[in-house]
Amino acid sequence: FALARTVEYFRIPRNVLTICLGKSTYARCGIIVNVTPLEPEWEGQVTLEFSNTTNLPAKIYANEGVAQMLFFESDEVCETSYKDRGGKYLGQTGVTLPRT
Repeated sequence: FALARTVEYFRIPRNVLTICLGKSTYARCGIIVNVTPLEPEWEGQVTLEFSNTTNLPAKIYANEGVAQMLFFESDEVCETSYKDRGGKYLGQTGVTLPRT
């Protein structure tokens, strides 16, 4: 298990939901990226969670494109955004550990 962060800083509009998915090259090597939603009005660097499903050591290289973002735009804005709820990961930078 390992944590990393995106190079990019995201600002998700109020009418957009984003899903972070792992890419197939790493998945074919047994490296799985957790599926992570980026809710409307969330912003920050995404903390990525990796699992190695094999017994072999693995390397993940910076700037290799380990995940991709899918953006879903709505004709309407969400009723209550991540920012409205005061989400605990709003504005995070760097690798962010769990906040309970």
